[in-house]
Amino acid sequence: MNRFLQVPILLLLLCLGCQEEKKQAPKDEGMDLNKKWWKESIIYQIYPRSFKDTNGDGVGDLRGIIEKLDYIKSLGVTAVWLNPIYSSPNDDNGYDVSDYRDIMADFGNMEDFDAMLQGMHERNIKLIMDVVVNHSSDEHEWFKQSRSSRDNPYRDYYHWWPAEKGKPNYRYSLFDENGDAWKYDSITDSYYLHYFSVKQPDLNWENPKVRQEVYDIMKFWAEKGVDGFRLDAFQFAAKDTKFPAIDDDLEKNFIQHYAMQDGLHTYLQEMNEEVLSKYDVMSVAEGAGRNFEDAHNLVDADRNELNMAYAFEGVDIAKSDGYELSTLKEVFTKWDREFAKEGWLSIFLANHDQARLVSRYGNDTPEFRAASAKLLNTFILSMRGTPYCYYGDELGMTNIGFETIEEYQDIAAINGYKKVVNQGGDVEAYMKNLKFSSRDNGRTPMQWDTSANANFTSGTPWLPVNENYKEINVASEEMDPNSVLNHFKAMTKLRKNNDVLVYGSYELIAKEHPSIYAYTRTLGNEKVAVLLNFSTDKATMELPEGWNLGEEWINNLQPIKANDNQIELLPYQAVIISLN
Repeated sequence: MNRFLQVPILLLLLCLGCQEEKKQAPKDEGMDLNKKWWKESIIYQIYPRSFKDTNGDGVGDLRGIIEKLDYIKSLGVTAVWLNPIYSSPNDDNGYDVSDYRDIMADFGNMEDFDAMLQGMHERNIKLIMDVVVNHSSDEHEWFKQSRSSRDNPYRDYYHWWPAEKGKPNYRYSLFDENGDAWKYDSITDSYYLHYFSVKQPDLNWENPKVRQEVYDIMKFWAEKGVDGFRLDAFQFAAKDTKFPAIDDDLEKNFIQHYAMQDGLHTYLQEMNEEVLSKYDVMSVAEGAGRNFEDAHNLVDADRNELNMAYAFEGVDIAKSDGYELSTLKEVFTKWDREFAKEGWLSIFLANHDQARLVSRYGNDTPEFRAASAKLLNTFILSMRGTPYCYYGDELGMTNIGFETIEEYQDIAAINGYKKVVNQGGDVEAYMKNLKFSSRDNGRTPMQWDTSANANFTSGTPWLPVNENYKEINVASEEMDPNSVLNHFKAMTKLRKNNDVLVYGSYELIAKEHPSIYAYTRTLGNEKVAVLLNFSTDKATMELPEGWNLGEEWINNLQPIKANDNQIELLPYQAVIISLN
């Protein structure tokens, strides 16, 4: 392995001054880009429980977000996606909602929310809210009523199966310790359906009253001024309510059998007519279905459903034993190609359901962490589609790597462990994979400075702070011009100032190269190359015929070495360069 000692360079001396003030227009004046604000957005996802705690209870809160609004603004992002903050018993960290019009006490109250939203809008930051309506909490009043008797008016708000018909056909649950999505309830001698935890009963979207309840909830938040909605697990909302037997491995193939069932598009078109078309809001659903046809049916403009697809194939690539760069290239290239003319994509490699970006796709060793984190942020912010950047990834935060199941808080990890034990599975293999991939890796508290608990809280944090916070934190990185943070800011600035990075066409270059991911973005007469070395060794690449390298727009390491027909990149070097 060729080891490389990073040489400090002033990252921000990138000749951005010539592009700083005004956004470059495409040089083809007749070009119709179908511009939309949500296409040009740079979305910063905040997991509120882990962002900033202001009252010392160890849990982040809305006042903490308010306190850090200037920091968020300084990142250059233009929108915040906020994970659920509604009232919840917290079985799944807020994804089990007990009141959709109230704020969880851990996070504050509605006055705090209003102040936060106002503060964001004053800084020209939009707010995207999570809408969790595939299921509710079992402590929601709807479910309390629904389970109270078979003839209650709310009975059909959920999926029930009377016990006298026998046990219902098996359905797989993602969070159940036995993997069973049917839970027997003695009150009415019936089973209810839960695709997730037993405390997250699935709502019955065939019931028009349920749909109207949801639309009214969305209108409530839109009237408050919320700028968009992310629909959690919504690709699963439609069900075949006859629940026929399925002769297949449901655990392995649940997307094929759960996603995009008949009726879903009808529901979304109705939602669009009732809510989304009435406000200037962004809309995106978690998941993009089973195939490209499903994804297009969700987001193509003439469908009148949603704005953009949020596909998981990219985040499914990383494995504990590594991944092939060729797979990363293939996945992102085929999705771009499929949506080159119709529809719009989300670009991301991390979120609250994934472990840390640099630990999964880069190299979190001290030698390469910063360079590879910068490379990954360069990738996300230079692709066509709306980029989603997860809190802490602008610093290069890493996996915490718990060793024992007792250290985990996530219900998916805990019940997954119980399921392996119950079925006599390989516990050691499960724990090894969990250490790499657990959602808790991506939920550790934000690392603000070198003081106790990284200044996330004055109390005991709900999840431990990563021990590397004294090296990786906002205060230190703000002072270092070569930091991951300042590179992130330079990239957001670059994207906002250059339409070619938003609307430009994408073309993969040097497809077979084993360590360099190279592509061009072209808009009118403007063309740039993005060159990313995903390896711990120097790498060279033959320049395509006709390439004439121009100005370096951004470079995470030292100036690249190039001659007439070849370029050399240092380990984890990331460069965007104009082509003349």
